[in-house]
Amino acid sequence: MATETKRVTIYFNSDLHKALRLKSVETSRSVSELVNQAVREALSEDAEDLAAFDERAGEELISYDEMVKRLKKNGRI
Repeated sequence: MATETKRVTIYFNSDLHKALRLKSVETSRSVSELVNQAVREALSEDAEDLAAFDERAGEELISYDEMVKRLKKNGRI
C-alpha cells in the first residue's frame, strides 16, 4: 500500500539546507525523508510529553520557592 504524500514548500536558512543536503548524500536518503523523520520524531516527543502531563495532572502543585526549599533540604542544590 502506497503512502499518500503532499507537496509543501519549506524555507531553510542556507546553512541548515547545506547540512541537510550533505546528510542526504551521506545517508543515501532524500532531504524529504530526513525532514519527515525529524518531524515524526518531534511529534512523537510531543505526544510523550502530553501523556506525561496527563499522568501527573492530579499531583499537588507547589510554588517555585517551595521547590527550591525542597531541593536544598534534600541536598540537591
